[in-house]
Amino acid sequence: MRAPLSWIREFVPALDAPVAEIADALNQLGLEVEEIDAPGAEITGVVVARILDVVAHPDADKIRLADVEFGDGQLRVVCGAPNIEPGMVVPFARVGAQLPGGFEITKRKIRGVVSEGMLCSARELGLGDDHSGILSLPSASVLGTDVREVLGLDDVIFDLSITPNRPDAMGIVGVARELAAHFSLPLEVPTPEPEPIVSAIGTVTVQVEAPDRCPRFVGRVTTVAMGESPDWMQRRLIAAGMRPISNVVDVTNYVLLERCRPLHAFDLARLAGRGIVVRLASDGECMTTLDGVERTLSQNDLLICDAERAPQAIAGIMGGRDSEVDVTTTEVLIESAYFEPSGIARSSKRLGLRSEASARFERGIDPNATASGADYAIALLAQVASGTATPGAIDVYPEAIVRPRITVRTARVNAVLGTALAAAQVRDLLEPLGIEAEAAPDADGVFVARAPTWRPDLEREIDLVEEVARRYGLDHIERRVARPPAGMVGALTAAQRERRLLADVLVGAGANEALTMPLISPADLERAGLPAQAPVTITNPLRAEESVLRPSLRPGLLSALARNASHGQVDVALFELGTVFFAPVPGDTLPDEHQHVTLLIGGTRRLAPRRADRPVDVGDALDALWAVVEALGVADVRLAADIVGGFHPTRAARVLVDGEPIGVVGELARDVLDAYGVAGPVVGLELDADAIERAARGDRIARPVSTYPAATFDLAVVVGDSVPAGDVERTLRDAVGELAESVRLFDVFRGGQLDDDQVSLAFAVRLRAPDRTLTDADVSEARSRAIAAVERAHDAALRA
Repeated sequence: MRAPLSWIREFVPALDAPVAEIADALNQLGLEVEEIDAPGAEITGVVVARILDVVAHPDADKIRLADVEFGDGQLRVVCGAPNIEPGMVVPFARVGAQLPGGFEITKRKIRGVVSEGMLCSARELGLGDDHSGILSLPSASVLGTDVREVLGLDDVIFDLSITPNRPDAMGIVGVARELAAHFSLPLEVPTPEPEPIVSAIGTVTVQVEAPDRCPRFVGRVTTVAMGESPDWMQRRLIAAGMRPISNVVDVTNYVLLERCRPLHAFDLARLAGRGIVVRLASDGECMTTLDGVERTLSQNDLLICDAERAPQAIAGIMGGRDSEVDVTTTEVLIESAYFEPSGIARSSKRLGLRSEASARFERGIDPNATASGADYAIALLAQVASGTATPGAIDVYPEAIVRPRITVRTARVNAVLGTALAAAQVRDLLEPLGIEAEAAPDADGVFVARAPTWRPDLEREIDLVEEVARRYGLDHIERRVARPPAGMVGALTAAQRERRLLADVLVGAGANEALTMPLISPADLERAGLPAQAPVTITNPLRAEESVLRPSLRPGLLSALARNASHGQVDVALFELGTVFFAPVPGDTLPDEHQHVTLLIGGTRRLAPRRADRPVDVGDALDALWAVVEALGVADVRLAADIVGGFHPTRAARVLVDGEPIGVVGELARDVLDAYGVAGPVVGLELDADAIERAARGDRIARPVSTYPAATFDLAVVVGDSVPAGDVERTLRDAVGELAESVRLFDVFRGGQLDDDQVSLAFAVRLRAPDRTLTDADVSEARSRAIAAVERAHDAALRA
């Protein structure tokens, strides 16, 4: 937003602080100054002059010679503008003058006549696009005066970045209010006398059929004489970044910029039935807006229609072509309304149509300034368009909007800010912003505040604490180290400690932690082999590729593996500990959120020297699972054979904790890897971290580390293809007993001389005794027990 300093000073006449100090104040108040513009800085040597005489050029038909006086002399210039005449007061650029764009005026001979300078148009002074003639200055202007003073080009313009929560600062008055409070100066905002409320103005009526979307609508009627707006208004509009159009349109834009009050002017003669109906659109209904584009509307769009219900404007966004004012307009209906902000924001975004009005409506303007905004526009139209208003105002306002009361505790303000303000100081900081404050009865240092309706962002006590901080000045608040209350020591919760331990275990297993986007596309679910279910979808996604909240961490990690593979990094292990989302539980409206952990390992395992590298296999994922189980001390963990979507049909298993499924471990299916363009094998582990947190824990028993050597033996058994390798491993571990230090599956073989329904599982069993070196007899006995147990429990056969 562009805020000319002269316009601000109109409402704070006593504001005489230097420009730099004002800029610092705006920054402190949260109205960030992005740039300070001085439009006249490029203009030098241009003064006010009067044309004494105009004569024909002796050697040209379309250019003439003008004699001008400028206070301390007379000169002759050559000019081609058709509107110059004796007595006209004009901007005169003397030889050596500088104009915008770095253009320097020099003495020039034009068709044999020397020109001692140049008469300037509005465009040559940077005041707009008009180059049709020389700019006419007020006849009372003092000759020889710097033209920047006469045209206001010596003004300073602050280019402000206004945050979305401050719609009040999107008007000159709002900026002036902030500066008046900061410098402890009076704010002077003239307000017209309110007009009596009537149900109809002559035959003009207003009917609001959607009061929830249009809580207030004010209409005023006036005659107008169409034409250009005066120079002072045009200059202010241009300085604020808006193009002058006509006196009526310029008045609506002027009120918008000054009072943050969007208005619309309807040509009353073009409104069928001379009335207004505010209603919701029908699906597929169309209208053409002022920019000449036909818009297709939905039932969520709010329309301003004529009395015959034909659309004339998209409420709060843009007017329509059918009722726009033009040179033939003689009577207008001024609309000043308050629209529900979120509805304007949704329609503006869906239609891809933004305007100065919608930018303010969607943030929330002052509903209680609706009538005064219309009255101010009527007063301006009387001044610049010879307007004569019809008495009375239609004001449809069935339920007045009142801001809630907010309890403010001085002790809380000081606790949050680290200050030592008294209650009176807090009130003195808030009241200049229009915030009413009354002391609460029977409560020292507590008062009840009510924010003004032009500040929709002030809803809670903490919002007013922020206002105190803005007004007091962050630079005045000393830096302090936060101290907890006596006896209170900060610490991680048990859940936080377990989550960190879980991540540490996976990092220790050689994996890198990843953070992937929680928003994915529906196609990602199918590619990752996730079961068909109704995902949580985003109502209004920014991108179609990010329209679903992830029900699993798998798609994001697979995309990360694929990206790494495309850059030549195929040996990658990634894990993520994050939130997944499911449909809301009955009775709730928000998604059901869970913490999951997923590990994916791809490529080749780089083993120790003198051992051959090998592709990753299920054993690597199992190692990670048992490392997690051991670190967290989970008591009852088993594997159950099952077919899991996205995993290999015979190389994956459900992970059961306390008998309940909480995840899956195994090798990913080939079609899933092909869908992501990953060549090598990938194994994975997916666990519900919330379920692990609830799982029963076993007793942690500290055992001395054995100083005696380990003994190992390998065992390959043939079992039915449906027998889970985890069950065989558990049987081996139970058979060997306390001597078993580890039991690890290291090979799975199918084919060869085995039947189609058979599989060979090879385990490496490591034994170690705490008090002695194991003998060959000890190892042989343990091996025999293991073989017998597997044969008995799983109908297995020892593979030669």
